[in-house]
Amino acid sequence: MMSSLLTLPSTFSRLNLVPNSLVVIPYTFKLLNFVKSHKQQRLRPLNYPLLCFPYSPNSSATQFSTSSSSVSPKSFNDDLVVLGIETSCDDTAAAIVRSNGEILSQVVSSQADLLARYGGVAPKMAEEAHSQVIDQVVQEAVDKAGLTERDLSAVAVTIGPGLSLCLRVGVQKARRVAGSFNLPIIGVHHMEAHALVARLIEKELRFPFLALLISGGHNLLVLAHDLGHYTQLGTTIDDAIGEAFDKTAKWLGLDMRKSGGPAVEKLAQEGDAESVRFSIPMKHHKDCNFSYAGLKTQVKLAIASRNIAAKVPLSCASSQDRSSRADIAASFQRVAVLHLEERCERAVEWALKIEPSIKHLVVSGGVASNQYVRARLDQVVKKYSLQLVCPPPNLCTDNGVMVAWTGIENFHVGRYDPPPPANDPEDFMGINFSHVCVAPV
Repeated sequence: MMSSLLTLPSTFSRLNLVPNSLVVIPYTFKLLNFVKSHKQQRLRPLNYPLLCFPYSPNSSATQFSTSSSSVSPKSFNDDLVVLGIETSCDDTAAAIVRSNGEILSQVVSSQADLLARYGGVAPKMAEEAHSQVIDQVVQEAVDKAGLTERDLSAVAVTIGPGLSLCLRVGVQKARRVAGSFNLPIIGVHHMEAHALVARLIEKELRFPFLALLISGGHNLLVLAHDLGHYTQLGTTIDDAIGEAFDKTAKWLGLDMRKSGGPAVEKLAQEGDAESVRFSIPMKHHKDCNFSYAGLKTQVKLAIASRNIAAKVPLSCASSQDRSSRADIAASFQRVAVLHLEERCERAVEWALKIEPSIKHLVVSGGVASNQYVRARLDQVVKKYSLQLVCPPPNLCTDNGVMVAWTGIENFHVGRYDPPPPANDPEDFMGINFSHVCVAPV
């Protein structure tokens, strides 16, 4: 059964682009359906028009859309109450949000102990952990909001990108709740949710805006023209910045229970950021893409040259050893963020040529919790008289609030599926998202 599970692309950029042609990709929740030997009734897809873009060989940007301006807003109760469920990686999260932006509840169950034990995310272990707590997390979110499921307007759930084993836990729970209480269900793209949660916090944030989404699995620079209409300006060609932080933390013998990023950031405060001369990645590539694989290799070599043993925890390290680790952490963080700065500066200039009315750069995703990252990128946007918008740290990491809010935004324009059958098969995952037409600009 596991071999038959199809997953969404791990980033927007993984959509296959065929040169000199228009690419039409059915981007639907059906991609998460398990193939069974017997036929199952799928939900009827919503009638979304395809939005196409002309091909131009002179640009490396990618446009993709989950909507069209011809989609008419659906009549709705202005006081929507939406349950959001997020299980794309290692946190089991649920939240309930009103359409006026009020967060009624937010619950997150962390897998910190598993992270520490395995030095990262182990998909099968993560799936089992999600399965053990998903019912409790959702029920706690409902209870904390002072509601029952009958008070909900809809259920929103992350459909990808993410770990397929983990995603299905959230999707199945969302379908059970929606089916049992006759609620519409909304498929949410994980990276779009990271970008749109900023609109919940910053009421003045209007389209168009530029977004930098940085996490353990993603580096993505996106020009957000409108809801569901985005132009990708850059992505990682190998590893994301969060992956580099995590590996650096592991090799330095840091406490991984709160993930590697916070551990490296804390240790870096003790070190000399100029002590280790790491090279800035892709210095001669004049685009907006990212690469952190080479920097990871540089860090690993620097650690080996100083005979630092990761098996010796930082708490047990000698004063000299701790100082060496701090210098590496600080030097790594400086160069990793310099790479972000260079790419963002180029992206801002590019975005302003496409959408001159841009006033904001949104930075979201788990790495956006890093205060050094925020401070450096704030200096970048000030050069262009833009405003940096970062959600609070608890809304930068994976959470149910961003899923619920993105569900609300999509519900307002009629993008949702009807309630699934109450007697849905346990392993059926078919929910439609939308159709996407993708082409290079």
